[in-house]
Amino acid sequence: MGSGGQRHPGNHPSPFAATRRGLLAAAFTALAAPGLCAATGAQWFRTSDGVRLRYLEAGSGRTVVFVPGWCMPASIFQPQIDALSRRWRVVSLDPRGQGESEVPRGGYDPTRRGEDIRDLLAHIGGGRVVLAGWSLGVLDALSYADMAGDGRLAGLVLIDNSVGEGQAPPPRSVPSRFFINLRQRRDATVRGFVTSMYRTRQDAAYLDAIARQAQRMPVEASIRLLSYPRPREFWKQSLYAVRRPVFYAVTPRLRDQAAAVAQNHPQPMVEIYDGAGHALFVDEPARFNASMEEFLTRKAAWS
Repeated sequence: MGSGGQRHPGNHPSPFAATRRGLLAAAFTALAAPGLCAATGAQWFRTSDGVRLRYLEAGSGRTVVFVPGWCMPASIFQPQIDALSRRWRVVSLDPRGQGESEVPRGGYDPTRRGEDIRDLLAHIGGGRVVLAGWSLGVLDALSYADMAGDGRLAGLVLIDNSVGEGQAPPPRSVPSRFFINLRQRRDATVRGFVTSMYRTRQDAAYLDAIARQAQRMPVEASIRLLSYPRPREFWKQSLYAVRRPVFYAVTPRLRDQAAAVAQNHPQPMVEIYDGAGHALFVDEPARFNASMEEFLTRKAAWS
């Protein structure tokens, strides 16, 4: 893994360590080279329930598809689009109600969001893809896998959300303060949430743009997205039903779940980003992109 990286102790050293170090060194060099990224274009498609969704696309070749988190736009993955599109076809989805996609009245539930991913994969065509979900996008990707199986998947990347491993948190005895704040002072609450996603300093204009885009959908729809009616076991079962390689990249709060994935999944790649915030792929883009290069090149089951 990249410089300063930490592989979870549940993974054993590889006999290809020297080759792997060379691959990652080359990846870091390529990611640092200026002016090599493919042009990013906006594309559109209609879901099976008639909603017009947008996605960003760059590069060519084998495909990696990114699904962002709660209320976030596809463009939050721009560091990955810029870097990975030099060798891969990179697609990043604006889920319904997010980014520049249509804001419909309904469909803010895990079944429909999984269907939206299925419709996107049908639209872009081709063979297997690596599907990468971040935060809420982890659950949306697992909803897709539960619905469609892993036949289209060369691999699954899950970024900084629970996958249902370990002990469940205690049940909530009072209404969520976050939900109350969203209803009463949405702008300030969303801006605070956006700022909290990063450990590195971000430009004020960038944070403002993310916060404004995160408020496009109706507030009650945004709350439904945080209230998926699925038991914890559903996500765990969906993950382990995927027999393709899995890359689980998390911050320290999910260290125990990462250990369980490293122990229990047949083809795991696990990393802990100790110095990053929730948007770890923005805080540490060079390291994350190099790990994605390794996963795409050496781990993913393209055939």
